Amino acid sequence: MDRPEFLAGTAVPDLLSVADRKVRMRLKRVQPFLDHPNKRTSEIAAGIAQHLHDDDWFHRTPGFLNVTEAVAALFRELLGTDDGFRPGFLGHIASELLLDAALIERDSGRLDAYYAAMQTVDAENLQAVVNLMGTAQTERLASFVDAFRQVQFLRDYRDPERLLFRLNQVMRRVRLPQLPDTTIAILARAYVVVQDRVRDLLPDDKFTDC
Repeated sequence: MDRPEFLAGTAVPDLLSVADRKVRMRLKRVQPFLDHPNKRTSEIAAGIAQHLHDDDWFHRTPGFLNVTEAVAALFRELLGTDDGFRPGFLGHIASELLLDAALIERDSGRLDAYYAAMQTVDAENLQAVVNLMGTAQTERLASFVDAFRQVQFLRDYRDPERLLFRLNQVMRRVRLPQLPDTTIAILARAYVVVQDRVRDLLPDDKFTDC
């Protein structure tokens, strides 16, 4: 947590997916800034590059494919087999959020340290750097970073009821039907699936600290 700009950079693609979905981060646009003379700029670029790299291997692991299929099956049990692609979408999203929950459960102090480090990041500078390398310009990122630090919604992932609230926010953003309260029980079951497969999701050759 001693590299706050790098830490903020790792969050940028996910933050943009909520704050300003038209803006995308592409490795070929980020790489020229890895050696930027401004240390804060190069650290943000390095964090974004790390996120893109980790997304690439994480989503291709057998563990991720197996876990998302298992979680999607639970949502299909809830929503029915005729619910289109929503169970698969939820299997993907919920697996990632529940993995965060499992890691937070193991060491909640790290989440405190994460938010403490994020508080030191200049949100306006972060937005300005992102605008140097993004596929489009944004004026929404800085204010969303401030909200992200204030609300601290990552803490909600350990509570199935609060997690359902967050999932329904996602449903609204992507214009899919809201999930019923009975989803809470499904999320509790899905958490057990994810918790039991953390090593498969974060294999030793890629991630040694879980």
